[in-house]
Amino acid sequence: MTPQSPLGILDANTLEELARVICGDDHLYYRKGFEIARFLENAGWQRVPEYDGEYRREWTLAQLTERRENPSELEKVLLRLADPREYLDEPEQLPAVISAVNTFLVHEGVRLENPSGRPRIVACDPSLAHPGSQGPVELSAAMADLVSDQKMAALLQHRLDEARTCYANGAHVAAIIMLGSLLEGVLCHVIQERDASLLGRTPPDNVNLDTLIKTCHDAGWIGADVQRFCHELRKYRNFVHPRAEIRQAHTPDRDTLDMCWPVVNAVLNDLADSQPKAA
Repeated sequence: MTPQSPLGILDANTLEELARVICGDDHLYYRKGFEIARFLENAGWQRVPEYDGEYRREWTLAQLTERRENPSELEKVLLRLADPREYLDEPEQLPAVISAVNTFLVHEGVRLENPSGRPRIVACDPSLAHPGSQGPVELSAAMADLVSDQKMAALLQHRLDEARTCYANGAHVAAIIMLGSLLEGVLCHVIQERDASLLGRTPPDNVNLDTLIKTCHDAGWIGADVQRFCHELRKYRNFVHPRAEIRQAHTPDRDTLDMCWPVVNAVLNDLADSQPKAA
């Protein structure tokens, strides 16, 4: 069953910004007038009027405004903006476009994501919006795909958003601790949902992260390389205890954090690839 989209009716200012990105102003992926009409058709819109030669942004905004009361139509546009097939001639433009969209879309309580080339819209906390808070790499945790418990998936997504905000504000230790918390939550729930017997008689709340990592590796859900680097992230996650940081005589910096993000990204990718096929 396809999860319900979190997208609601967008603010008028959001539509203006969306029109700007579609047109490719401000050094983004540029589209001529007729290419904008074709873009909307490629997004799945029906009965797109022929471009009449007026100003591109005004024409685009008019089309978006006309369908403002139909969030599913605007969702198609957003997903097409994150579709790699839209940038076959300039693939390097895709990350810049997604980042530009999320700069304003986050205020609507949603983010545009593109894990493994699969565009999607996920809910996020708009209170965490901060210039430059998009995160250092494409950490596109579609939690609902890995964790069926909607409340837990939303909580884990919130942790990811908080990690992004910590990254943007130079709170490196806090970001790493948040990523470790996210890792622990994902692994624990994946085990519970796929094969709870792997935890034996130990209550989930009493299973440590070291055991969760080993269990997921032994089950074939994450690779050996991912397992190894997970343990490095686990060590830094333990800096939630100040004495652990004192013992290590090392304070994580931006470089440390930049090495931790891909670890979580790799875990999510491995878990997605190893997900049991539906019967």
